[in-house]
Amino acid sequence: MATGYITVPREISEEIANKIVKERLAACVNIIECKSVYEWEGDVQTENECILIVKTSEEIFQEMVLRVKELSPYKISCIEKFDEDWVDMEFKEWRDGFIQIRKG
Repeated sequence: MATGYITVPREISEEIANKIVKERLAACVNIIECKSVYEWEGDVQTENECILIVKTSEEIFQEMVLRVKELSPYKISCIEKFDEDWVDMEFKEWRDGFIQIRKG
């Protein structure tokens, strides 16, 4: 099981979330608005972004990452993976079942 943490431009966050769910690269995506402060090319930047919390499987995590990189305009995307030590079994079964339909 894998959960992804991804930041994307606010204006395309819903589009990216919808595409990866429709393509069954994720069972669910939470979209959280945020403001990011970071240094880029020597200057401190402040951007309105969204955090995507992506519920997916270990087996297709890399494929989901590649798709998000295709959809994102960022030169370097913030993409992290959280390994799950514990997950509610009902949720796990639902998520795994959703993603399995893609494979079958």
